Order: sequence, then structure tokens, then C-alpha cells
Amino acid sequence: MSDVMCDFCGNEWTLERPMVEGHHGSCICGPCLTVAYTELVVAKGGDAPAGYKCTLCLEHREDPGWASPAREAWVCRRCVKQSAGVMGKDKESGWSRPV
Repeated sequence: MSDVMCDFCGNEWTLERPMVEGHHGSCICGPCLTVAYTELVVAKGGDAPAGYKCTLCLEHREDPGWASPAREAWVCRRCVKQSAGVMGKDKESGWSRPV
């Protein structure tokens, strides 16, 4: 697992840092997903530039997205919601949707 890293913060996948995989091996970790979900879904915000390319689905998007503060990576609201569904179903991850 240590050779898999989050595309948004660069931290390695560990048992304490669960990950969800997107297309072509892209990954978002639980802590980054929490921040992205809070900004995009709970607060209905977003800070990705217009026409950004989502790191997880690899599509150019016009809808709100979250920009990683640590790396040149963006995630769309659709991928955040899908990733939250996947992570939320994995009881061993310990992750839950922010409210």
C-alpha cells in the first residue's frame, strides 16, 4: 500500500489513511475527501478554476470543484459524492460524511 499516494496531499495509503481510487490510478484519501466534501457539498462552495480537469474522472468540468492546497489537483462534486459513497460503505475505513 505504501506505493500508493493521494493525488491531493501526497500522503501514502495506510490503514489509518483510507483511499478511494479514480481513473488511471488516481486516488483521494479520507482526510482530503473530508475537506472536499465539506467545501463542495456541505458549504456548497468550490475553488477550482473554470474548465478544470478533475483528477479522479479525468473530465473537464464547469461545475464547482475543490482545488488541493498542496498540489495541482482538482476534484469535481460528482466524484466527491461518488467517493463519499464508496468510503462510507467501507466500515473498516472509519470514514463518515461530514455534516
